Amino acid sequence: MLDLERLRALHSVATYGSVSAAADVLHVTTSAVSQQLAKLERETGQKLLERNGRGVRLTDAAELLVAHAERILSLVEQAQSDLEAHRGSVVGQLTLAAFPTAMRGLVPASLRRLNADHPDLRVLLREEDPLRSMPLVSRGDLDMAVVQDWNNEPLPLPDGLQKGVICDDVADVVLPPDHPLAGRDEVALKELAGDPWISSSPDSICCDWLMRTLRAVDSEPRIDHQAYEFATQLSLVAAGLGNIILPRLGRCDVPPGVVVVPLKEPLSRRVYAVWREEAARRPAIRAAVTALRSAV
Repeated sequence: MLDLERLRALHSVATYGSVSAAADVLHVTTSAVSQQLAKLERETGQKLLERNGRGVRLTDAAELLVAHAERILSLVEQAQSDLEAHRGSVVGQLTLAAFPTAMRGLVPASLRRLNADHPDLRVLLREEDPLRSMPLVSRGDLDMAVVQDWNNEPLPLPDGLQKGVICDDVADVVLPPDHPLAGRDEVALKELAGDPWISSSPDSICCDWLMRTLRAVDSEPRIDHQAYEFATQLSLVAAGLGNIILPRLGRCDVPPGVVVVPLKEPLSRRVYAVWREEAARRPAIRAAVTALRSAV
């Protein structure tokens, strides 16, 4: 009979492209993964990995086994989910990721509620941008992720995932103290054409979104500075170095003199949780969504 953990090791090598990457994901040593694969080769009587330069590649037999392993691991997860649902208790372990402003604005209060209401549930938390966290949920490395998209640019939901809306988060424009429009009650984005802007870092969902949004009103937007955290961006605005778009969930301590102005045509992002279809019946998933909504 094929060993489940050895199948999981092979599936991880196929998913992440190397033995070392699989070891990182499985939180074991590279040697441990190699040993699991060697035992699986003996069990199957088939060679599963071949040298490919400095790395390895899967043989045809391994590719065939990986296809079965994916279905087997999915069924195991579904069985675990059904057993938890049958028991009706919020127990076990839940791995959760959230983007930075949700980590600060939503997650602490929601985890406090989960800890109080469901002490037998252990939540493991990490901060990830949605562009990274959604694939991690799809692959099974995370149970759930708190992600975002914008009303003018929805984020496609990958096959096999489900989502639950947490809240809508309105965004304002933040201007330096000496900006000529700083005294306005509201401002249109097109009135800011030609201004310098500050965005999040290039590998984040908000950076690409800001560039595309500004291009709708300005043929070649000036993104002069990039910083991942809103607190840093606000400090740059206070120094007169540019404007930012600031969701209200991300509003932290606004420096003196900096002006927050509503937009005439509102921009908002939708915050929601995503999880795999196989895990939909887990009471822990439902409890986490309820806690996140209560934190709003």
